[in-house]
Amino acid sequence: MSKESTIREVFQQGEGILRLLPVFVPRRFGAAGHRLKLHPDDYYALGTQRGSVKERWFSSVIAAMNGPLAAPDEGMSYVNTGNGVEGKILLKDFVDELGAELIGEELFAKHGTWPMYSKFFDYEGPLFHHLHLGFEDAARVGKLGKPEAYYYPKQLNNYPGKFPVTYFGFDPDCTPEQIKERLKDYVKGDTRITELSRAYRIELGTGWYTAPGVIHAPGSYLTYEPQWNSDVNSVYENICDNEIYDVSFLNENCPENRAEDIDYIFSLLDWEKNVDPHYKQTNFRPPVLCRQSEQYEEKWIAYGNEYIAAKELTVFPGQSVCIQDCFAYGCILVQGHGRFGVHACETATMLRFGGVSADEFFVSEQAARRGVTICNDSDCEPLVILKHFPANEETPV
Repeated sequence: MSKESTIREVFQQGEGILRLLPVFVPRRFGAAGHRLKLHPDDYYALGTQRGSVKERWFSSVIAAMNGPLAAPDEGMSYVNTGNGVEGKILLKDFVDELGAELIGEELFAKHGTWPMYSKFFDYEGPLFHHLHLGFEDAARVGKLGKPEAYYYPKQLNNYPGKFPVTYFGFDPDCTPEQIKERLKDYVKGDTRITELSRAYRIELGTGWYTAPGVIHAPGSYLTYEPQWNSDVNSVYENICDNEIYDVSFLNENCPENRAEDIDYIFSLLDWEKNVDPHYKQTNFRPPVLCRQSEQYEEKWIAYGNEYIAAKELTVFPGQSVCIQDCFAYGCILVQGHGRFGVHACETATMLRFGGVSADEFFVSEQAARRGVTICNDSDCEPLVILKHFPANEETPV
C-alpha cells in the first residue's frame, strides 16, 4: 500500500482522530528536570554530546533548531499507523496529503500547513534570559516569529526544581543604553542581565503569554508551552546556572552583516512591551472557565493573543461526554485513562525513547465539529487533557 493510501486509511479508521507517537528533544545546555515520564536510562538516548532530553514536543510539523548533529526530523511528530514504530508516518505528511480535510479550510487557506505546536519544557534549573524574534526580524533570516504561551500543570510538577521563578522584560526604569552596555561585554564577562529584569514566582495552575520580542528567563517548573511554528531566539544572558553561552547564542539569528551590531541585536526587543509597568496585568493568564456540566469542566489556559490558544479539559470519574469544537487541535493527557473517540487513552507512567504511547492525539476539524466522545474509565480519578490549537474567534481576547 502506498503512503498516501495508508494516510487515508488511518484517517478513516480513526474517524478523523490520529494517535501520535511521543517525540523527545535533547538540548545541549541545562540539566534535565526528569518530569517527562521518560525512562531513566533514556535521558541521554542520543549520546552525551547532544545533551540530556529536556523537552517533549506535540503536534509538530517543524524540526527543532538543534545544531548540525540533529536529525532532519528531530522534534517532528509522527502518527502511529497501527503498524508499530516502523510503520510511523510524519504528521506533516498527513497535513500535506489531507490538507483542509485535516486542519480545516480556513487554516489551510491561510497558512498552507498546521501553524503551531506545543511542548513540555522540563529543566531542573533556570533558562537563560532570551527573546524570540518578531515576524519581520525572523523573516530576514528565513524564519517565522515566535509567540508562545506558558501553563504550569499541577499533575507534572511534583517538585519545583532549583529556581521556580521566571523573569520577564526589564524594569520600567531601565534604559536602552544600560542594556546595550551589558551586551557590549558579552564575551568579556557575566552580563548579569537579569539584574535589570523583573521576576515572578511561578503559580501552578496558571500561565503567561510571551509576545515575540519580549525577553524572558523561564523558571524550573515543567511548563506546557503552546507556540508558533518557530524555534528562533537571541540569548542576552551569557552565564546562567553556572553554564557559559558563547556569542553564537546572542547573534545566531542575525543577518551575517549584522551579527556584531549591538544596535541591531537590541532592536530585536519590543522595547515598550519589555518595560510595560503593568506587565503582569497585561500578560498573566489565570485559567478562565469555558464550559462545564455535571460530567466535565473545561478552562481556557492560553488566550489573549491572535496566534495560539489552549484549553484544559477535565472529565470527572466514571463520566462519558461528547465534546464539540469548531477547530482542529492536538492534545496530551496529563491524568487518568479511558477512551478518546475510537482510541484507548491513558496517561503515561514511563515512556521509552522511540517507543509508543496512548496519551497524545491530533483531532481533525471535521471530527472536532462532530464531537469527540471521551470516556473516563476510572471511578476515582479525573481524566485531564491539555488541548493546543491556533487562536480563533472563540478564544478570549
